Amino acid sequence: MSLPRPRTDSYGAGGAGRGPLGAARSGPGAWARDLALGMRFAAGGGREGWIRTALTAAGVALGVAVLLLGASVPHLMDARHGREKARENLGQQHQPRPSDTTLRYASADTTFHGAEVRGRLVRPDGTHPPVPPGIDRLPGPGRMLVSPALKELLGSPGGALLRDRLPYEIAGTIGAAGLLGPKELTYVAQSATLAAPDGYRIDHFGKSWDPRPMSAPAVLLVIMTCVALMTPVMVFIGTSVRFGNERREARLAALRLVGTDVPTTRRIASGEALFGSLLGVAGGAALFLAARGLAPYLTLWDINVFPADITPGPLAAALITLLVPAAAVLVTLLAQRSVTVDPLGVVHHRRPVRRRLWWRPALPAVGALLLVPLAWEGPWAGNPLDTVRLAAGAMLLLLGVTALLPWLVDAVVGRLHGGPVSWQLAVRRLQLSSGSATRAVSGITVAVAGAIAVHMLMTGMQAGYAAAYAESGKLPRIGLWGNAKDWPTTQRALTALRATPGVTDARGVIDGLAGPLPTGRTPAAPAAPAHPSTLAIGSCAELRRLAHLPTCRDGEVFLTANTPDRDPSLVPGARLDLNPPIVQGDRFDPHPWTIPRSARTARLLAPGHGPDLFSYDLLVTPSALDPSRLNAPSMELRVDFDRSVPDAVEHLRTTASRFDPTVLESSAIDNPHDGQYSSVRNALFAGAVVTLLLIGAGLIITTVEQLHERRRLLSTLDAHGIRRATLGRSLLWQTALPVLLGLALAVTCGLSLGALLLTMIDSTVTVDWPVVAAMTATGAAVILLVTALSLPPLWRLMRPEGLRTE
Repeated sequence: MSLPRPRTDSYGAGGAGRGPLGAARSGPGAWARDLALGMRFAAGGGREGWIRTALTAAGVALGVAVLLLGASVPHLMDARHGREKARENLGQQHQPRPSDTTLRYASADTTFHGAEVRGRLVRPDGTHPPVPPGIDRLPGPGRMLVSPALKELLGSPGGALLRDRLPYEIAGTIGAAGLLGPKELTYVAQSATLAAPDGYRIDHFGKSWDPRPMSAPAVLLVIMTCVALMTPVMVFIGTSVRFGNERREARLAALRLVGTDVPTTRRIASGEALFGSLLGVAGGAALFLAARGLAPYLTLWDINVFPADITPGPLAAALITLLVPAAAVLVTLLAQRSVTVDPLGVVHHRRPVRRRLWWRPALPAVGALLLVPLAWEGPWAGNPLDTVRLAAGAMLLLLGVTALLPWLVDAVVGRLHGGPVSWQLAVRRLQLSSGSATRAVSGITVAVAGAIAVHMLMTGMQAGYAAAYAESGKLPRIGLWGNAKDWPTTQRALTALRATPGVTDARGVIDGLAGPLPTGRTPAAPAAPAHPSTLAIGSCAELRRLAHLPTCRDGEVFLTANTPDRDPSLVPGARLDLNPPIVQGDRFDPHPWTIPRSARTARLLAPGHGPDLFSYDLLVTPSALDPSRLNAPSMELRVDFDRSVPDAVEHLRTTASRFDPTVLESSAIDNPHDGQYSSVRNALFAGAVVTLLLIGAGLIITTVEQLHERRRLLSTLDAHGIRRATLGRSLLWQTALPVLLGLALAVTCGLSLGALLLTMIDSTVTVDWPVVAAMTATGAAVILLVTALSLPPLWRLMRPEGLRTE
């Protein structure tokens, strides 16, 4: 009689190599089959299975969309800078000679109600001038080509004042190749009066051009915004692939009952997570394309782009597509290592494991060690090493919140005793198992902490700009300067400004530079002086606004006695060069001029450098010196206005553009940073709210699954007379405790990180309390929403039928 062979299924030692059907269960083929089986379970799990899969896909889709948008930033900036480089050529080192293929080109920018309007004036020298991108041919004399956004503005009732400022007939629109974005306000006009001092002669567009580097605080803000967006995305993707764990593990226990071994169940679970993540990748791509299509309607930090600009690099897109599903599989495998799936049920951790504290503060501690020295070192410099330290430190500090939260929840609920029945039920449930709740809430903590830190940084920067503009804008004054032709022209400009509605005063002079005459020796001409002598040409009435002049007649010259860094060789009878070299190595034909021996001494009213301070060495009346002899004389005007007069600033700008379209403006009237920071703050707040709502959806699914798992217990409680309101309140406390602890941790971390960032830029630590309150209120709203949506399933499960067994 022969003995029966031992079974070699998954319960025995032989189960390691073969499955219940005798197929080999190792190698790539087994992985592919098990992953495919898990994907079939995820796709065919009924309504509840599809809800879990859809939620997983939604979380992954949000993360993938954000990652794709972040990967598109380099291409976006390159595209914008490329178009800006292709359409510009504001001056070549050596101007070409006039020919059939040259033109004069000048800037005529202006500001309208705080919005920058880019203007360019052209005047062709021949019949085949160069043409910038986006334009087929240059407009005719007195005509202009405008961007679609500017055309819309000029045609609206609100653009009437700007229409008066641009006295050109609209001849067409500029194509996308000539615009930085679809909302850019720009025009190109042909001016019949554009002369040599006002413009450059060029023979092509597309001068070599490098964008101005961002300021150190702006770089700091960009880095922190990326960290604050990407860190919650990573946490949320890791949390999303674990939605529906309870049902999945129950299904895995059933598979173990029919003979599936442990490695196979883990691969099947990975297949279920892989299916949701693949749907999420597809959904993220669709969400990215939808957000890309909305780009023309959105403006962040004065940046408005075309949809084609938002394109991730091929390598980045491929890595996102591959790494996100791979991360989903890895997270599932790691989660399954702490779970024992037996044929008769699921046991988590085999025995309760106490969460240790000693290693959890390591992440935030290392992050703080990276950030605190940066705050001590002084103002943020923005070098590559500091950039890496900042990004790594901020990310470790935010991720440390997720490590501290599970311990904090266990530590708090473990010390809670007594209270109403609903409170005791919630506390006991969290004491038994708080893992699912803390995993879902960890996304809230990271999102809120990052949002608070970035909002604090922006609030501090915005407050600094607002204080600076408020201080410099106390006096309603605008500075204007442009190329000067002669004193009568400047006098007419002052007269026109004084007649403008809202203008209370206007004053101005013609500025110029003077230096020592070349010695005539064989070596190169003398270097340009470090501080060339400055002179002002104006009428006696205008000069009296600059200095104490006891008497003054046209034809007189005055030497100032209290000018900082004045050249001691400036004395009556000294010979000067009115055409000095501005840059070392320049050679110009000298324009000699002798200071009259009758020149007298005068004292400036406000000597020095800065707003409303003067540093003129010579004060000259028009008959004593012809401004045309100076090298690039400039007209400098200061105009005061009455704030109470409607659109006084816009009328003033219109008057200035009429006597010189190329005039430049210097003022503290418009603070562009308010709108820029407000738009970014609103976008970040909206993103944080969306993240909180998605995490709330995950909490709902987790809560409902836990209720379904405890349906027999709920039916028992109902049979013993426990009221539904009591269990509803217990559900509220069960959701609220982890969320409130997470929000407290997030506020503490966010405030600490924000204070460090503000210290790095030498800014006053300012807390954006409305944002903190709004985030906390949103978290509370998520608690109420989760509780309200979980009550109907709770009441359905509280029925005597739940005690029936088979």
